[in-house]
Amino acid sequence: MMFHTTIASAENQKKSLSSFMQDKDIAVLRSIDKLYARTSTFEVPVGQTVKFGNSLFIRPQACRKTPPTKQPESAAFLQIWESNKVLNIEEQSQWVFSGWMFASSPALSAMDHPIFDVWLIDCKNAVTVDKESSETVSETPPEASSE
Repeated sequence: MMFHTTIASAENQKKSLSSFMQDKDIAVLRSIDKLYARTSTFEVPVGQTVKFGNSLFIRPQACRKTPPTKQPESAAFLQIWESNKVLNIEEQSQWVFSGWMFASSPALSAMDHPIFDVWLIDCKNAVTVDKESSETVSETPPEASSE
């Protein structure tokens, strides 16, 4: 009986969250390359993967924003991994970040990487989506490890 109560509670929380925040199609991200002191602002469609720098891959799985009548907040569930070639033979991937980022509090859930910083700026809906001109990478993320 306790299992059914937990599922019902989770469903109620999901419904209340969805009434509080609205799903959006695009995550607006800002990044910095610490080696060259270059910043970039770019948009990534939810569910698609983009490559940043030589080895970083970013995929937003969800992007949500409060309605205009509420206190401004954007949150995105981001998966970020790094893929490196070892001796130009074997490609190794490792998770750099997987979790929710909040635009109003970037330090609350920050990515820890020695060269790159990535943080959420905003979530928005796409005005028009031109799938042919989209430059996305179909690289798959690394397998979850039990570390």
